[in-house]
Amino acid sequence: MASNKDYQYQTFLDNERIYTCSKCHTHLAEHKELISKAFQGRLGRAYLFNAVENVCLGQKEDRTLITGVHTVKDISCIGCKTVIGWKYVHAFQEDQKYKENKYIVEKAMILKENNWDEL
Repeated sequence: MASNKDYQYQTFLDNERIYTCSKCHTHLAEHKELISKAFQGRLGRAYLFNAVENVCLGQKEDRTLITGVHTVKDISCIGCKTVIGWKYVHAFQEDQKYKENKYIVEKAMILKENNWDEL
């Protein structure tokens, strides 16, 4: 049994269209939080979100990305501990500041769940 220190409560999203972890189906984000699908991650295409749920933050590090150097923290699903993307903490270039406190989630690491086809 996990100690209280190791256990995190999951947030269940009650929305028509949600994104979940592709490995364990933990709820990660509501569609309304999606900003853009035009981003590049480590595994290919990635999505930029305003907010995500049920993730753990990794250590802060400076990373050279396509758009320059950013301070980021990897994000992992709390259900299965798989790294699914990163959080932008700081952008060094002025034209990249809009990314600060936003999240990149790898398209390969998420699934669409609920009534996507019915809307």
